[in-house]
Amino acid sequence: MKALGRHVLAEFYGCEFDTLNDIKLVEKIMVNAALEAGAEVREFVFHKFSPQGVSGVVVISESHLAIHTWPELGYAAVDVFTCGDKVDPWEACNYLTRGFRAKRVLAKEQKRGLIFETSPQAAQAV
Repeated sequence: MKALGRHVLAEFYGCEFDTLNDIKLVEKIMVNAALEAGAEVREFVFHKFSPQGVSGVVVISESHLAIHTWPELGYAAVDVFTCGDKVDPWEACNYLTRGFRAKRVLAKEQKRGLIFETSPQAAQAV
């Protein structure tokens, strides 16, 4: 069995309000996390909410990084989805932990696009 991609769902707690509410800073941290992991950044878009909060996505050749922040709670939810073997999503998550100065991080990895390799005999039986 082989996976097409790795999807890390990460929750960052205890982050500073000013960091999570600064659209340019969140954008910079997210783009740099992708680059730190070895990804090829294609484009990115971020939106600042009123009265607070930022959402955004960094599209990479290998898939994407996405974020939504709740500055008033010191919390950010992040997805790092990478395809192939070139980019390690955990490197991006480690960078984000440092960039957001998170006091606590909960993260888990989900394999995506499971490919079940079968023998030619099994394929013919289907």
